[in-house]
Amino acid sequence: MPDPTALASWSPELSGEIDIRILADGSWTHEGSPIQREGLVRVFASLLRREPDGQYYLLTPAEKWRIQVERHALLAIDCERTGDNGEGVWQVLLNTGGRCRIGGEYTLHSAGRDGEPYVELPNGLTAQITRSAWYRLLDAAELEDGRAFIFSGGDKVILGATD
Repeated sequence: MPDPTALASWSPELSGEIDIRILADGSWTHEGSPIQREGLVRVFASLLRREPDGQYYLLTPAEKWRIQVERHALLAIDCERTGDNGEGVWQVLLNTGGRCRIGGEYTLHSAGRDGEPYVELPNGLTAQITRSAWYRLLDAAELEDGRAFIFSGGDKVILGATD
């Protein structure tokens, strides 16, 4: 699988559009049929980038294919905290098997365009945080001035108001 920084540097010309769609529930389809092979979905996810035009593309160094995404490219299906005390880092586990830290350049948003929380990922992607993962974050949250927050890698990450 390509390194996300390598993917960011690829700039092939548009090859066209391919009938691949990522549905709101995180499943992938090709020509209307579900893609059943998890390994294939993982490979596709590793080649996915959202560009400034808001469109999603599968890329290789030589090809660029536009695909459709209903809501978010990925789902954050769980989260965990690694490390000790204030140095701990919260990570989300993605439905494609990857992990991404919360905080720093990967901003957490408590209410997105669809009202659901999500986290920003590399290459312009976002992952909707599932209800169970969100509740896990809220359960670990600290409260201050009517707001819930966590610390991740030294960053104070606001989860939202508690009222």
